[in-house]
Amino acid sequence: MTDYTLSDATRARYKRISTASIATQLYKRGLRNQFIQGVRPVSPKAENMVGQAFTLRYIPAREDRNPLEVFRNADHPQRVAVETCPPGQILVMDARGDASAATAGSILVTRMAVRGCAGVVSDGGFRDFDGIGRLDMPAYCAGRCAPTNLTKHEALDINVPIACGEVAVFPGDVLVGDGDGVMVIPAHLAEEIAEVCAGMEDFEAFVLEEVLNGTPIIGLYPCTKEENQKNFEAWMAKKGR
Repeated sequence: MTDYTLSDATRARYKRISTASIATQLYKRGLRNQFIQGVRPVSPKAENMVGQAFTLRYIPAREDRNPLEVFRNADHPQRVAVETCPPGQILVMDARGDASAATAGSILVTRMAVRGCAGVVSDGGFRDFDGIGRLDMPAYCAGRCAPTNLTKHEALDINVPIACGEVAVFPGDVLVGDGDGVMVIPAHLAEEIAEVCAGMEDFEAFVLEEVLNGTPIIGLYPCTKEENQKNFEAWMAKKGR
């Protein structure tokens, strides 16, 4: 776990930063495997998912331990995770990449949304897919799935280091999700990456305008011509940034 707390200002910055920009900056720092593989947004959202990770680990279900009656237990880890994931944080679930059984459904995900959680991510499946998609809270998973989690998964550990989509996720890591998927940012790099990426997003917006206006990409992206740098500075001044 980490003592880092995501500030409102940094959260707001990440709301307009793409996962592509984050991936590039993490790669520059030697981190190549921070994109959660195999998960996609349940439905498009108007802004990025941003929050710190609160984790739940599933192990393979064993039939004698996972009858339907276990959901009656007040201390069932899946239910406890839903009720204890802090507002503003994201529940991240390790289902070993197995989407053949659901790791949550619309009732549990709705409960998290009502509690003020910032999102939910699973490398397993979700049931009641359309209901989850109608929520304002972002949700990411590996696919639609009707069978209950008990058929394949046993919820075991809460807020411990996990793997999700082949990425190590530690409690307190910062997650950013957009239409492409979800990036995991180590907590100690969160402020630095946000600051650098904010400038990178401005430059790429300038580049896109230039490309649409017919400017050749060579010497523009990356910027190796002085005239392009001057044009960018003028563009920033014009935009008041």
